Order: sequence, then C-alpha cells, then structure tokens
Amino acid sequence: MQHLEPSDPERIGAYRLLGRLGAGGMGQVYLARSTRGRTVAVKLVRPALADHAEFRDRFRQEVLAARRVGGLWTAPVLDADTEAPVPWVATGYVAGPSLQSVVAGPHGPLPEHSVRALARGLAHALKDIHEAGLVHRDLKPSNVLITIDGPRVIDFGIARALDTGTDAGLTLTGALVGSPGFMAPEQVRGDRITSACDVFCLGSVLTYAASGRLPFGEASGGVHALMFRIAQEEPDLDGVPESLQELIGDCLHKDPAARPTPERILERVPAAVPDPWLPPSLVAQLGSHAAQLLDIEAPGSADTAIAPPPLPRDAPPPLPQPGHAVPPPPYDPYYAPDAPDAEPPPKRSATSTAALIAVALVVAVGAGGSVYAYMSGGIPRTGGDTAHPSTSLNSPSPSASSDDKGISTSPRPTPADGVPQQYVGSWSGGVPGNSGDNPRHLVIRAGRVGDTVLTLTADGPGYHCLFQAPLAATPTTPDAPLRIGPSTVGPGSTGACNPGKPSTLTLLPDGRLHRETAETGEFVDYTRAAD
Repeated sequence: MQHLEPSDPERIGAYRLLGRLGAGGMGQVYLARSTRGRTVAVKLVRPALADHAEFRDRFRQEVLAARRVGGLWTAPVLDADTEAPVPWVATGYVAGPSLQSVVAGPHGPLPEHSVRALARGLAHALKDIHEAGLVHRDLKPSNVLITIDGPRVIDFGIARALDTGTDAGLTLTGALVGSPGFMAPEQVRGDRITSACDVFCLGSVLTYAASGRLPFGEASGGVHALMFRIAQEEPDLDGVPESLQELIGDCLHKDPAARPTPERILERVPAAVPDPWLPPSLVAQLGSHAAQLLDIEAPGSADTAIAPPPLPRDAPPPLPQPGHAVPPPPYDPYYAPDAPDAEPPPKRSATSTAALIAVALVVAVGAGGSVYAYMSGGIPRTGGDTAHPSTSLNSPSPSASSDDKGISTSPRPTPADGVPQQYVGSWSGGVPGNSGDNPRHLVIRAGRVGDTVLTLTADGPGYHCLFQAPLAATPTTPDAPLRIGPSTVGPGSTGACNPGKPSTLTLLPDGRLHRETAETGEFVDYTRAAD
C-alpha cells in the first residue's frame, strides 16, 4: 500500500481513505475504512471517463448488475455512487497478495494441488459472475487475490463499462478491455464476447500459476505478434503438470463453443484438496498480511485525519496543501515508513489473535516443526532461536533443502564476518512511478553484525535519498537470507526521506537479488550491476 498523494481526496462518500492500493484503466483504487470500521477497497473513476455520458450509463448498469454477484469467491460490491461528479464503487477488501505477485516472487509457480484448488475457486467465481449476467473480460493474475481460504476474483463486471467504443474517445486514454497474454481469440478479433471468453482467460491464468509462463508467450516480440499467436497458434503448456494439461487445453480451445463451462470444470476437478491449499511458506506470509490488516483496522475516530509520517531532521518539509496530508516520502525503497507510534499500539481481540496463532500452527505442521507464534507487536519468533524483528515469515528454515528455497546448492562458505561473498557488490533496480521506473542502486559490503553493510540510493521526482542499514544477524547457513536493518537516512539526502523497516535479502535462482520487507511482504528485485 502506498501513502495518499496531495491530490487524493480525504474521503469518498462515507469512507475515509487510508492509502493507495493501485491504479487501472478505470481509475485509482484506495484502501478505506467505513464509519463502522469496515475496511474496503474504493475505486474512483478517472475524471476523463466521468465526462462521457455513455461511460456513465454503462458504469451505472454494471454496478447494479455486480451487486447481484454473490458467493465466497469474489469481492462483493458494498456501495457506490454512480451519479457523483466523479463516480466511485466500494467493494470488500481482500487481505492477500495477487496471484501475479506470488508467482513472480520467490514462491514461484504453485504446486499441482494448489493449482487444482485455484481452478475450482476461479470456476466458482466465474459461475457466480455469469449467473449475474456479467462477463468479466479481464481475468488475469493481478485480478486474482490469494487468501488462506482460497482465491478471490476482483474487478468483475466493472471492466465492461470501459468498452464504450471509439466514439467516446476512450481508446485514446488507454482504456483497453483485456490484457495482452490473457485475452481470448474473440477479444483479439473483435468478435462477440460471451462467458466462454472468461473460460479461455481462466486457462491462461492456470497455465501461469502452474508454470510461471504464459501459454502464448510474452509480448516482448510485440503485442501484435502475441495476439496473432493467441488467435492462430496452439498453446505451449510446457511446465504444466500432465494431469492438468487436458483441462487447461480445453479451456484454451479457439472455438468458444468447445470450451467447458465453469460447471463442467467443477465436475472435472476433484473437490478434495489438501488443507491448507497453499505451500506453508505462503500461508505464513498470508498470516503476516492478516496481522498487518489488524493494525490498519485499529479502532479510532472516523473523523480523525491521518497523520503524515514524521520527517527526518535534515529533510526539508514539503509545501503543505490545504485539506491534504503531507506528500508521501520515498520510502526505503517501496516500504512503509519506520515511524514511532504516537500512542501505544491497539490491543488485538482474542478472536483475531487466535486466528493468527492458528495460521502459525498450520505453518508449523507443514514446515516440519518450526513453530511460529505472534508475540507482542506482531513479530514472529521461532522455537529454538532468538528471533529478530527482521525475521521474514516466508523465509525458509535453516534445515530446509536448497530445492525448497529455489537457490543453488553449490557449496559456498559463510565468512566469519557474516556476509556471504555472493551478496557483495553493486545491484540495480527500479520502483514504478508515473513517468517510468524510479532508479534504485544497492551496494552490499562485507561486515560483521551491527556494521553498515547496505547502502541504497533512491532517486525520483523531487528527491535523492541515501539509506544505510546494518547487518542484523549472521546467516545460519551460506544460503540463508540476510537479515538487514532497519535503515537510516544518510548524509547528502534531499527531499522527504524516511527510514525503512527491517528487510531480508535472498538470491533468486536467476541471479537476481530479492529484497523484501519482513512485516509487509513488499519487495524489489535487483540485478547485479556491470563492473
């Protein structure tokens, strides 16, 4: 979640905004809280779209239809104002990462039993959506959220409001329904769209979940070439378990009439799946997300303004704007600020705490005996070891095999100073911004626990920040993640620069460096810089 920007409203309808969740073709999505304390996701339509009468008509119709979608597999529409100067819609907030971030992250593709459970959950969701008279049209990994109880589909039905034709000028503003790589042949050709379109997209999503690859390749060779392959060529299912290839191949049939319906998919996929349906390390990460959400949902006055994070002493304060919070600083990097609490943290209810402990015990059983429990402040501690606040819940245990972690098994000695040699060097990455990626340059040095071993330079519009962080603990094995931080703001920084929370560093199989904050699960991947 990102902090609100000066141009963001403080409220939308009866909902007080807490931060930014993301943006899409329709508009900006916010995390918000109702006057009764419910956490929701509010999508605010882009003003350029709000000016089109045809879009408003479609938006109004789709919101009414989407309210009819029920079931456990979608984010329900809770509220909306289709007549506001800038229309908006509020849906239930799903506390979980997207399938896109799970597969693209260190977890990689899901195991076979997880893909089967995913197929059943998404088939249930499409069944509910289609029975409400809607076609999703944009089912893709970023629109599938992963929870402990199963997948949840978001943005159902609303995407169709964007398809108002070129007469409204919407194509000029980038409002394209469908995502390259996850479109059906009839979408590519501009033919009539039916519910079978969503089934084709489901096949592409399952292929990605099982293999980490798209069935028709990437768009690196050009979007038009990708669309040609979707319309004319057979899917590439390499990496998909053989037991799933027939079902996925049927979903990816070129002829919409030949594809199975969601009901038929449910008949073909066994209902019995292991519990939990996800790998233990991913379940642990979801437990961490749940703990963070409890803090966000802390009770308080709905009329209380959100206090901006404190700025370091040497950072010039940004110019305030009436009615808005201070512009968000560039955190270290891509993370929430490590700001002191203005008051003692709220106590969690016994029910919430019990739920988190239950999640922890599930992880303990699946991980072979490493017991996790949430102690004060939501910091996980491991049995038999003194935990540090930077311990990542989804980091593998020291006894886990290198195959489980996806890291090379070649022997590398752990030096006495604590930082394995393979981490030392310069690394480059980027954080998405409005005008492209904002560069990040990371330098890791050898050093002992407590020494400054990490230096990060973060640049972007109006800021140049230098962050420094110490080594928190010596790795227990050569391939164990490095525990770093928290970071401090170094000399020479300009703009609003805030320190960052503890993080872990992990080498990925492809040679990239994965840096992840221990508390929020947000991450940035780096590549080794050329000498």
